[in-house]
Amino acid sequence: QLQLVESGGGLVQPGESLRLSCTTSGFTLVYKDIGWFRQAPGREREGVSCISAGGDTTADADFVKGRFTIYRDNAKNTVYLQMNSLKPEDDAVYYCADLKFGCVGRWYDGHSVDFWGQGTQVTVSS
Repeated sequence: QLQLVESGGGLVQPGESLRLSCTTSGFTLVYKDIGWFRQAPGREREGVSCISAGGDTTADADFVKGRFTIYRDNAKNTVYLQMNSLKPEDDAVYYCADLKFGCVGRWYDGHSVDFWGQGTQVTVSS
């Protein structure tokens, strides 16, 4: 069972940046397509960004295009989500997940995810 651990969340003001990290111990992420998702209170979990194992393919939800960037450092066994120009509507718990069917198609609905971690809270408030 691949258990991913998210970190890097925190409290920031609108317009500021955060970088989230996703890693695991005991397993390698090198061959895994990884997705970032988020869930705000009272809302369904939604896909944010995903990246293929080799890092050559990425996909972003429309609401983060131009602001968030997903990338990976396989040497560090880590996938990152760089979040710039944060808005109050980005306030949510962010999760990373192993995409069983890859960073393709309807990855953003989360149906290919078998296991969810604890997530990391991102709070955007002035």
